Amino acid sequence: MADEHVEWTGHPSQWQNLGWFLLCLLVVPIPFALWKWLQTRSTLYTLTDQRLKFTRGIFSKTTEDLELYRVRDSKFSQGLFERMVGLGNIELFTTDETSPTINLPYIADAEGVREKIRALVEARRDAKRVRYLDAE
Repeated sequence: MADEHVEWTGHPSQWQNLGWFLLCLLVVPIPFALWKWLQTRSTLYTLTDQRLKFTRGIFSKTTEDLELYRVRDSKFSQGLFERMVGLGNIELFTTDETSPTINLPYIADAEGVREKIRALVEARRDAKRVRYLDAE
């Protein structure tokens, strides 16, 4: 990331675990809730002006990169509960063979993050002089 600029970093919200947390109060042992919390907290998304990085893992880490010029399209969705707590889901459709669809769940200000991704994708395509050709 020598000449890359970080534009946004974020984690999925712990709201996605609300059902598990409530279940742990009633039936499931508390360490399971702690494990779900750690899984969510150890997921980090980093958006630079060139790529989107996903880092996951509690004991061992895995990092995936998605070059922004590979993003074809994006989708923003927000259920009723997510609207009430100000979260949303971003789905990216890419030309990447290993990850044709990327899902960023329970993101704060997801609509703003999606617009930032869209602007950076266009800028990166222009910089690399890459165009996506939709041929069927």
